Amino acid sequence: MMTLANKITLTRAVMSVGMFLLILWPYAWARLVATLIFIVAASTDWVDGKIARETHTITPFGAVVDPFVDKILVIAAFFAFVGIRELDVPIWAVFFILLRELMISTLRAIAALEGKVMAAERWGKFKTVIQMSAIGTIFFVLDVYHLAHLFGGATQTVCIFLFVLLRKVPYAITAVAAVITWISAISYLRNNWELLKKSWSLPVCPK
Repeated sequence: MMTLANKITLTRAVMSVGMFLLILWPYAWARLVATLIFIVAASTDWVDGKIARETHTITPFGAVVDPFVDKILVIAAFFAFVGIRELDVPIWAVFFILLRELMISTLRAIAALEGKVMAAERWGKFKTVIQMSAIGTIFFVLDVYHLAHLFGGATQTVCIFLFVLLRKVPYAITAVAAVITWISAISYLRNNWELLKKSWSLPVCPK
């Protein structure tokens, strides 16, 4: 039977897809709901890990799938944001974030073939916090934009002022997230360089 922690992990994957589709839907209510889904999904990343540790139900499936689902959540949000003209999220930064995630996932797969598990590093955890914070901030800017169109009077004026003030933030914060993401990649590569070199060397065939 699947553990509770793994069920939560898979639920987060489903929420990531739902969030992605709702962001792409150009309606204020859809993007506000997407914001709520992101908040819940990001929270479950902490919840499933805590449950697995406290109930001693850490499984190989969870160890592999949990970080993979985190990447789905992050990439889904950033790619959806790229398609929203008002946000001006840089596609080059999103590409480099995706490239890093694919590269480190490949490195984890190589480690698994060697019977090893790559532990999460401090830079990797910091990278995740920065990415999630960036996505949350971009959601806030997007929601302010839509609220400016939902309300009138003083509320609309405040929202328009906030959006004008913050409109450059999505570009800047995504670029910062991309830089931090690659600093963490360099850390992982440096600490697992011998494993990587071993993987691309042909085995010596006995005579």
